[in-house]
Amino acid sequence: MAAYLLDFEKPIGEIENKIEELKTFNISSTANADEEIKSLELKRDKLIHEIFKNLNSWQIAQLSRHPSRPHTLDYIDIITDNFIEMHGDRAFMDDRAVVGGFGFIKKDNAASKPQRVLVVGHQKGRTTKDKMQRNFGMPNPEGYRKAQRLFKLAEKYLIPVVTFIDTPGAYPGLGAEERGQSEAIARSIYTLLNIKVPVIAIIIGEGGSGGALAFGVADKVFMLEYSMYSVISPEGCASILYKDISKTEEAANALKLTSKDLLGMGIIDGIIQEPPGGAHRDKFYAAAGLKNVILETINDLQNKKPDIIREERIKKWINIDRVNKG
Repeated sequence: MAAYLLDFEKPIGEIENKIEELKTFNISSTANADEEIKSLELKRDKLIHEIFKNLNSWQIAQLSRHPSRPHTLDYIDIITDNFIEMHGDRAFMDDRAVVGGFGFIKKDNAASKPQRVLVVGHQKGRTTKDKMQRNFGMPNPEGYRKAQRLFKLAEKYLIPVVTFIDTPGAYPGLGAEERGQSEAIARSIYTLLNIKVPVIAIIIGEGGSGGALAFGVADKVFMLEYSMYSVISPEGCASILYKDISKTEEAANALKLTSKDLLGMGIIDGIIQEPPGGAHRDKFYAAAGLKNVILETINDLQNKKPDIIREERIKKWINIDRVNKG
């Protein structure tokens, strides 16, 4: 059970607490509570299904930010072998809000060679200290410049690129603006558009504004089922457009930020299913979905010539606006 529960998860948490109590009782007592435990587990699973089939956009936004939700390094740890993290932008500092490095993803067929990949993603942090060090997943310009360096290195050695997106947005601080935040984001987008290797982007949590788009210009873009992708946060939208922060839920619905919304508009290419109750309840289930999509997509894209990959990526992003205007 997740340590933290959102309001709509609390009825599920109550049942799970009872299950844990009975399991403890089972260990310390001669009485057998197995049947009651099984009954409660069925009740819990049914409740999860009922709650999660009717989630609104604001509830999905809350899930995308869940404190227990797996982050980039969690997925890297599960799906890659021999991962080597690279540090620094070679100009100013190492921005820990962005992690990136090279590793191998094992294929299910033991006889097949592992797939070599570059993985770059936002990292929010887990503990209070870690969150502070990683700036809550909000990169400074140096984070984007580190990513650009790695994108070019991957192209040099013909290594496919995978990006994991999970950020409220780029850091808006004075120092970041002085060091060229907008230029760094634009250059990251330009670099991803032009490298001649497969690029796959996956929104694993919160995809906010240009800070997310900097890693999102890919051949194929996927979203985890309960992630969000938006030009602005629901709170920011409510504050700016409605002049009323209490209208956050209304703003979330208006923004069309869920995976289903974005798939319907042609912004993303697919949705990766999460375990019942969300990725924070079973990170290995979620990671398996990521791994399968990454390997299948790389396999499809690697059959194309490098110049064709680049040309088709550019056309895809030029045409997105045209498609949505009908």
